Amino acid sequence: MKITPPEHEKAFPWQSKKSPLDDPKVNEQLNAILNNPNYIPADKDSDFLRQDEVRSMRLGIDYLKPELLMRKYGIENTIVVFGSTRIVEESQAKREVARLEEALKKSPDPALEKELRVARRILDKSVYYDMARRFGSLVGSSGKSPSDARVTLMTGGGPGIMEAANRGAHDVGAKSIGLNITLPHEQYPNPYITPDLCFQFHYFAIRKLHFLRRAKALVVFPGGFGTFDESFTLMTLVQTRKVDPMPIIFVGKAYWEKLINIEMFVEEGVVDPEDIDLFQFAESAEEAWEMVLQWHDERKPPLIDATH
Repeated sequence: MKITPPEHEKAFPWQSKKSPLDDPKVNEQLNAILNNPNYIPADKDSDFLRQDEVRSMRLGIDYLKPELLMRKYGIENTIVVFGSTRIVEESQAKREVARLEEALKKSPDPALEKELRVARRILDKSVYYDMARRFGSLVGSSGKSPSDARVTLMTGGGPGIMEAANRGAHDVGAKSIGLNITLPHEQYPNPYITPDLCFQFHYFAIRKLHFLRRAKALVVFPGGFGTFDESFTLMTLVQTRKVDPMPIIFVGKAYWEKLINIEMFVEEGVVDPEDIDLFQFAESAEEAWEMVLQWHDERKPPLIDATH
Protein backbone atom coordinates (compact mmCIF):
# COMPACT_ATOMS: atom_id res chain seq x y z
CA MET A 1 0.00 0.00 0.00
CA LYS A 2 1.35 3.39 -1.00
CA ILE A 3 1.65 5.78 1.93
CA THR A 4 1.18 9.46 1.11
CA PRO A 5 3.08 11.82 3.39
CA PRO A 6 0.79 14.24 5.22
CA GLU A 7 0.56 17.81 3.94
CA HIS A 8 2.53 20.26 6.04
CA GLU A 9 0.58 23.24 7.27
CA LYS A 10 3.73 25.26 7.78
CA ALA A 11 6.54 25.83 5.26
CA PHE A 12 9.75 23.91 5.78
CA PRO A 13 12.61 25.93 7.29
CA TRP A 14 14.60 25.86 4.04
CA GLN A 15 11.74 27.45 2.08
CA SER A 16 12.42 30.89 3.57
CA LYS A 17 15.46 33.13 3.33
CA LYS A 18 17.26 34.11 6.46
CA SER A 19 15.91 37.40 7.73
CA PRO A 20 18.07 40.52 7.26
CA LEU A 21 16.88 41.54 10.70
CA ASP A 22 19.41 39.09 12.06
CA ASP A 23 22.13 39.87 9.52
CA PRO A 24 21.95 43.00 7.30
CA LYS A 25 24.29 41.44 4.69
CA VAL A 26 22.29 38.23 4.24
CA ASN A 27 20.65 39.17 0.89
CA GLU A 28 23.97 40.22 -0.64
CA GLN A 29 25.62 37.00 0.46
CA LEU A 30 22.69 34.82 -0.63
CA ASN A 31 22.56 36.44 -4.08
CA ALA A 32 26.27 35.79 -4.50
CA ILE A 33 25.55 32.09 -3.99
CA LEU A 34 22.42 31.90 -6.13
CA ASN A 35 24.02 33.80 -9.02
CA ASN A 36 27.22 31.79 -8.98
CA PRO A 37 27.43 29.43 -12.02
CA ASN A 38 28.73 26.66 -9.78
CA TYR A 39 25.30 26.51 -8.11
CA ILE A 40 23.55 25.53 -11.37
CA PRO A 41 22.50 21.84 -11.30
CA ALA A 42 24.83 19.77 -13.49
CA ASP A 43 22.10 18.71 -15.95
CA LYS A 44 21.19 22.36 -16.60
CA ASP A 45 24.73 23.75 -16.73
CA SER A 46 25.59 23.98 -20.44
CA ASP A 47 29.11 25.28 -19.75
CA PHE A 48 29.83 22.30 -17.53
CA LEU A 49 28.35 19.83 -20.03
CA ARG A 50 30.58 21.22 -22.79
CA GLN A 51 33.80 20.62 -20.85
CA ASP A 52 36.21 18.11 -22.33
CA GLU A 53 36.07 15.97 -19.18
CA VAL A 54 32.32 15.43 -19.67
CA ARG A 55 32.71 14.19 -23.25
CA SER A 56 32.00 10.56 -22.34
CA MET A 57 28.63 11.56 -20.88
CA ARG A 58 27.80 13.65 -23.95
CA LEU A 59 28.61 10.67 -26.15
CA GLY A 60 26.27 8.56 -24.04
CA ILE A 61 23.27 10.86 -24.21
CA ASP A 62 23.91 11.57 -27.91
CA TYR A 63 23.40 7.83 -28.42
CA LEU A 64 20.67 7.23 -25.86
CA LYS A 65 18.00 9.79 -26.80
CA PRO A 66 17.51 8.54 -30.42
CA GLU A 67 17.86 4.92 -29.26
CA LEU A 68 15.03 5.20 -26.74
CA LEU A 69 12.81 7.05 -29.20
CA MET A 70 13.36 4.49 -31.96
CA ARG A 71 12.42 1.75 -29.52
CA LYS A 72 9.33 3.71 -28.54
CA TYR A 73 8.18 4.01 -32.16
CA GLY A 74 8.84 0.38 -32.99
CA ILE A 75 11.80 0.79 -35.36
CA GLU A 76 13.22 -2.70 -35.89
CA ASN A 77 14.96 -2.85 -39.30
CA THR A 78 16.22 0.04 -41.39
CA ILE A 79 17.15 0.46 -45.04
CA VAL A 80 19.85 3.13 -45.12
CA VAL A 81 20.25 5.50 -48.07
CA PHE A 82 23.32 7.67 -48.65
CA GLY A 83 23.93 10.19 -51.43
CA SER A 84 24.88 13.73 -52.31
CA THR A 85 23.19 16.76 -50.77
CA ARG A 86 23.86 18.59 -54.06
CA ILE A 87 21.90 16.36 -56.44
CA VAL A 88 18.53 18.10 -56.57
CA GLU A 89 15.29 17.49 -58.44
CA GLU A 90 15.15 18.37 -62.13
CA SER A 91 13.04 21.53 -61.77
CA GLN A 92 15.47 23.03 -59.26
CA ALA A 93 18.50 22.03 -61.34
CA LYS A 94 16.95 23.59 -64.46
CA ARG A 95 16.33 26.88 -62.64
CA GLU A 96 19.97 27.07 -61.64
CA VAL A 97 21.15 26.37 -65.21
CA ALA A 98 18.79 29.04 -66.56
CA ARG A 99 19.99 31.57 -63.95
CA LEU A 100 23.63 31.03 -64.87
CA GLU A 101 22.93 31.14 -68.60
CA GLU A 102 21.17 34.48 -68.16
CA ALA A 103 24.01 35.82 -66.02
CA LEU A 104 26.56 34.83 -68.67
CA LYS A 105 24.59 36.65 -71.37
CA LYS A 106 24.81 39.84 -69.34
CA SER A 107 28.42 39.46 -68.25
CA PRO A 108 30.76 36.80 -69.74
CA ASP A 109 32.97 35.46 -66.99
CA PRO A 110 35.20 32.32 -66.81
CA ALA A 111 34.08 31.69 -63.22
CA LEU A 112 30.42 31.76 -64.28
CA GLU A 113 31.20 29.45 -67.20
CA LYS A 114 32.68 26.95 -64.76
CA GLU A 115 29.61 27.23 -62.50
CA LEU A 116 27.39 26.61 -65.50
CA ARG A 117 29.32 23.47 -66.48
CA VAL A 118 28.90 22.12 -62.96
CA ALA A 119 25.21 23.08 -62.90
CA ARG A 120 24.63 21.18 -66.12
CA ARG A 121 26.35 18.12 -64.65
CA ILE A 122 24.07 18.35 -61.63
CA LEU A 123 21.08 18.59 -63.99
CA ASP A 124 22.25 15.41 -65.73
CA LYS A 125 22.39 13.66 -62.35
CA SER A 126 18.91 14.78 -61.31
CA VAL A 127 17.73 11.38 -62.58
CA TYR A 128 19.22 9.98 -59.36
CA TYR A 129 16.92 12.23 -57.32
CA ASP A 130 13.98 10.57 -59.07
CA MET A 131 15.49 7.12 -58.49
CA ALA A 132 16.05 7.79 -54.78
CA ARG A 133 12.49 9.08 -54.45
CA ARG A 134 11.15 5.96 -56.15
CA PHE A 135 13.34 3.77 -53.92
CA GLY A 136 11.94 5.50 -50.82
CA SER A 137 8.41 4.77 -51.97
CA LEU A 138 9.27 1.09 -52.53
CA VAL A 139 10.65 0.77 -49.00
CA GLY A 140 7.71 2.72 -47.60
CA SER A 141 5.21 0.46 -49.36
CA SER A 142 6.75 -2.73 -47.94
CA GLY A 143 4.87 -2.62 -44.64
CA LYS A 144 1.34 -3.73 -43.82
CA SER A 145 0.22 -0.12 -43.45
CA PRO A 146 1.70 3.40 -43.28
CA SER A 147 2.04 2.99 -39.50
CA ASP A 148 4.14 -0.17 -39.86
CA ALA A 149 7.69 0.91 -39.02
CA ARG A 150 9.35 -2.50 -38.77
CA VAL A 151 11.16 -1.95 -42.08
CA THR A 152 11.85 1.76 -42.24
CA LEU A 153 13.84 3.98 -44.57
CA MET A 154 16.68 5.93 -42.91
CA THR A 155 18.79 8.79 -44.33
CA GLY A 156 21.15 11.44 -43.05
CA GLY A 157 18.23 13.85 -42.97
CA GLY A 158 19.65 16.46 -45.33
CA PRO A 159 18.71 17.75 -48.79
CA GLY A 160 19.44 16.22 -52.21
CA ILE A 161 19.39 12.43 -52.42
CA MET A 162 18.45 12.13 -48.74
CA GLU A 163 15.47 14.43 -49.26
CA ALA A 164 14.43 12.39 -52.29
CA ALA A 165 14.44 9.09 -50.38
CA ASN A 166 12.52 10.50 -47.41
CA ARG A 167 10.13 12.15 -49.87
CA GLY A 168 9.43 8.81 -51.54
CA ALA A 169 8.41 7.27 -48.23
CA HIS A 170 6.34 10.38 -47.48
CA ASP A 171 4.61 10.02 -50.88
CA VAL A 172 3.12 6.70 -49.82
CA GLY A 173 2.31 7.82 -46.28
CA ALA A 174 5.07 5.77 -44.65
CA LYS A 175 7.29 6.74 -41.76
CA SER A 176 10.96 7.47 -42.42
CA ILE A 177 13.95 8.45 -40.29
CA GLY A 178 16.46 11.29 -40.62
CA LEU A 179 19.73 11.43 -38.69
CA ASN A 180 20.75 15.07 -38.88
CA ILE A 181 24.04 16.47 -37.57
CA THR A 182 24.94 19.81 -35.99
CA LEU A 183 27.38 21.79 -38.12
CA PRO A 184 29.19 25.11 -37.60
CA HIS A 185 26.79 26.75 -40.06
CA GLU A 186 23.02 26.66 -39.84
CA GLN A 187 21.35 23.84 -41.75
CA TYR A 188 17.91 22.31 -41.92
CA PRO A 189 16.54 18.77 -42.08
CA ASN A 190 14.54 18.02 -45.19
CA PRO A 191 10.78 18.44 -44.71
CA TYR A 192 9.77 14.87 -45.60
CA ILE A 193 11.10 13.07 -42.51
CA THR A 194 8.55 11.85 -39.98
CA PRO A 195 8.74 14.56 -37.26
CA ASP A 196 8.89 12.02 -34.42
CA LEU A 197 11.81 10.28 -36.15
CA CYS A 198 14.08 13.21 -37.03
CA PHE A 199 17.09 13.33 -34.71
CA GLN A 200 19.97 15.76 -34.42
CA PHE A 201 23.40 14.46 -33.40
CA HIS A 202 26.46 16.26 -32.12
CA TYR A 203 28.95 13.46 -32.87
CA PHE A 204 29.44 11.96 -36.33
CA ALA A 205 30.59 8.72 -34.66
CA ILE A 206 27.32 8.26 -32.77
CA ARG A 207 25.35 9.11 -35.90
CA LYS A 208 27.26 6.40 -37.79
CA LEU A 209 26.53 3.96 -34.99
CA HIS A 210 22.80 4.57 -35.44
CA PHE A 211 23.09 4.17 -39.20
CA LEU A 212 24.36 0.63 -38.51
CA ARG A 213 22.38 -0.22 -35.38
CA ARG A 214 19.33 -1.64 -37.21
CA ALA A 215 20.53 -1.61 -40.83
CA LYS A 216 19.45 -4.45 -43.08
CA ALA A 217 20.77 -2.87 -46.29
CA LEU A 218 22.77 0.11 -47.52
CA VAL A 219 21.89 1.75 -50.83
CA VAL A 220 24.39 4.37 -52.02
CA PHE A 221 23.57 6.94 -54.68
CA PRO A 222 26.21 9.21 -56.29
CA GLY A 223 27.79 11.50 -53.74
CA GLY A 224 30.92 13.15 -52.43
CA PHE A 225 33.16 12.99 -49.36
CA GLY A 226 30.36 12.30 -46.87
CA THR A 227 28.89 9.53 -49.01
CA PHE A 228 32.33 7.95 -49.45
CA ASP A 229 33.07 8.19 -45.74
CA GLU A 230 29.82 6.62 -44.59
CA SER A 231 29.64 3.85 -47.18
CA PHE A 232 33.31 2.81 -46.89
CA THR A 233 33.04 2.81 -43.10
CA LEU A 234 30.24 0.28 -43.39
CA MET A 235 32.10 -1.82 -45.96
CA THR A 236 35.14 -1.91 -43.67
CA LEU A 237 33.01 -3.07 -40.74
CA VAL A 238 31.45 -5.83 -42.84
CA GLN A 239 34.85 -6.77 -44.28
CA THR A 240 36.35 -7.10 -40.79
CA ARG A 241 33.21 -8.90 -39.47
CA LYS A 242 32.52 -6.21 -36.88
CA VAL A 243 28.93 -6.11 -38.15
CA ASP A 244 26.78 -8.76 -39.76
CA PRO A 245 26.85 -8.94 -43.58
CA MET A 246 24.14 -7.04 -45.44
CA PRO A 247 23.45 -6.03 -49.03
CA ILE A 248 25.49 -2.97 -50.04
CA ILE A 249 24.31 -1.53 -53.34
CA PHE A 250 25.86 1.33 -55.31
CA VAL A 251 23.42 2.96 -57.72
CA GLY A 252 24.94 4.20 -60.98
CA LYS A 253 27.83 1.92 -61.97
CA ALA A 254 29.28 4.38 -64.51
CA TYR A 255 29.54 7.11 -61.84
CA TRP A 256 31.20 4.91 -59.26
CA GLU A 257 33.63 3.17 -61.61
CA LYS A 258 34.75 6.54 -62.93
CA LEU A 259 35.70 7.55 -59.39
CA ILE A 260 37.02 4.28 -57.99
CA ASN A 261 39.12 1.63 -59.70
CA ILE A 262 37.84 -1.24 -57.62
CA GLU A 263 39.88 -3.91 -59.42
CA MET A 264 43.08 -2.00 -58.65
CA PHE A 265 42.62 -2.72 -54.93
CA VAL A 266 42.85 -6.44 -55.70
CA GLU A 267 45.68 -6.09 -58.23
CA GLU A 268 47.71 -4.10 -55.70
CA GLY A 269 47.06 -6.70 -53.03
CA VAL A 270 45.45 -4.32 -50.55
CA VAL A 271 42.09 -6.17 -50.44
CA ASP A 272 41.21 -9.82 -51.00
CA PRO A 273 39.39 -10.81 -54.22
CA GLU A 274 36.31 -11.84 -52.24
CA ASP A 275 36.02 -8.33 -50.80
CA ILE A 276 34.79 -7.19 -54.21
CA ASP A 277 31.68 -9.25 -53.50
CA LEU A 278 30.80 -7.06 -50.53
CA PHE A 279 28.77 -4.80 -52.82
CA GLN A 280 26.73 -4.77 -56.03
CA PHE A 281 25.73 -2.19 -58.63
CA ALA A 282 22.18 -1.25 -59.62
CA GLU A 283 20.79 1.06 -62.28
CA SER A 284 17.27 1.68 -61.00
CA ALA A 285 15.26 1.91 -57.78
CA GLU A 286 13.43 -1.29 -58.63
CA GLU A 287 16.64 -3.20 -59.27
CA ALA A 288 18.18 -1.99 -56.02
CA TRP A 289 15.12 -2.96 -53.96
CA GLU A 290 14.90 -6.36 -55.65
CA MET A 291 18.58 -6.96 -54.79
CA VAL A 292 17.87 -6.15 -51.13
CA LEU A 293 14.91 -8.52 -50.99
CA GLN A 294 16.72 -11.30 -52.88
CA TRP A 295 19.78 -11.07 -50.63
CA HIS A 296 17.64 -11.64 -47.54
CA ASP A 297 15.50 -14.30 -49.23
CA GLU A 298 18.63 -16.33 -50.00
CA ARG A 299 20.01 -16.12 -46.50
CA LYS A 300 16.82 -16.35 -44.43
CA PRO A 301 14.80 -15.04 -42.84
CA PRO A 302 13.32 -12.94 -45.66
CA LEU A 303 13.29 -9.24 -44.88
CA ILE A 304 9.57 -8.77 -45.47
CA ASP A 305 8.07 -12.14 -44.57
CA ALA A 306 10.02 -12.24 -41.32
CA THR A 307 8.30 -9.09 -40.07
CA HIS A 308 4.75 -9.57 -41.40
